[in-house]
Amino acid sequence: MAVVMVSVATFAQTWSLDKAHAKLGFTINHLMISDVEGTFKTFDVTLTASKEDFSDAVISLTADVNSINTDNDKRDAHLKSPDFFDVAKFPGLTFQSKSFTQVSGKNYKLTGDLTMHGITKAVTLDVVYNGTITHPMNKKLIAGFKLSGTIKRSDFGVGGVMTGVLSDEVNLIANAEFIKQ
Repeated sequence: MAVVMVSVATFAQTWSLDKAHAKLGFTINHLMISDVEGTFKTFDVTLTASKEDFSDAVISLTADVNSINTDNDKRDAHLKSPDFFDVAKFPGLTFQSKSFTQVSGKNYKLTGDLTMHGITKAVTLDVVYNGTITHPMNKKLIAGFKLSGTIKRSDFGVGGVMTGVLSDEVNLIANAEFIKQ
């Protein structure tokens, strides 16, 4: 009797960011009475996963800090200065996932290394997987996600102390659609 062993390899699929349907933003409290919102206009994300539920997803993000936009040119210039991001020395920020764990239903925890202002720290963010559909126009498979979480700017040396002017906590929010390649 011969025994035949068949090995089935599961191959990771690459998903690219649909930049027309993606936003990377943040809010920070100003003077402890209101929130200021901003975005990074230039960023890219790649996602690879071999499982349909994305529970083995690997996510890489890069953002051009010089593309920061708070709808105020003077504030944006200040944020780019050595007082905050110092884009001349630290022009980009990156995130590299370490795990993408399903918590329940559509809810996941994304853990990885965020590098900003020359400092790398582990962060954990909340992600909602909004589902996957076939795009009605281009017939490609599309997946949607919403990310949120809070980091401390002091952990990354951004903006100094500034107690009473700006909160240390920065809320991150991102929405993104990915196209299966």
